[in-house]
Amino acid sequence: MTKTVDFYFDFASPNAYLSNKALAPIKERTGATVNYIPVLLGGIFKATGNKPPMEQFFGVKGKNEYQSLEMERFIQRHGLNAFQMNPHFPVMSLQIIRGAVAADSDGYLEDYIDKILVHMWEEPKKMDDLEVIKAAFEESGLDSNKLLEQMQDPEIKAQLIANTEAAVERGVFGIPTFFVGDEMYFGKDTLWQVEEKLSE
Repeated sequence: MTKTVDFYFDFASPNAYLSNKALAPIKERTGATVNYIPVLLGGIFKATGNKPPMEQFFGVKGKNEYQSLEMERFIQRHGLNAFQMNPHFPVMSLQIIRGAVAADSDGYLEDYIDKILVHMWEEPKKMDDLEVIKAAFEESGLDSNKLLEQMQDPEIKAQLIANTEAAVERGVFGIPTFFVGDEMYFGKDTLWQVEEKLSE
């Protein structure tokens, strides 16, 4: 039986980008499939009382600096040298994650994610500006007019809310979060545990 990783995903997190890249060889080694579930990180934070690390650890001497070092080590270990920190960070991801819900409904979510991640974390742009988003869609060969219309569709909006609420109900408090069966794993540094579970 093929094993599946549920990946609760939002473009807003640089660690979601890094995790997505590091997951690819795990998929190859284990034969697992990845079920991407678009959620709104801001909604998760609001529902759980969580905060972004830069805010959560503000004033803690050395904590955010160490997190930057740890991220750089992860990048080097996995050869993710295309990554660039988005100069507009934090980017409000509401519109592009609605686009992910639309892409999921039309059957091309993984392709959409791969293309939009380039505009967020490899050739970083202000991906909360609708004109920038439209240009990025067109550059990536996506149907920009259809996506922009779908992003305002009440059913797409409702699905994103439902995904986010279901994630919180399942125990998700941040991104990236993974599930293998009922086992939850939070953060890119748990991917080795995800692989171990898949290999059982």
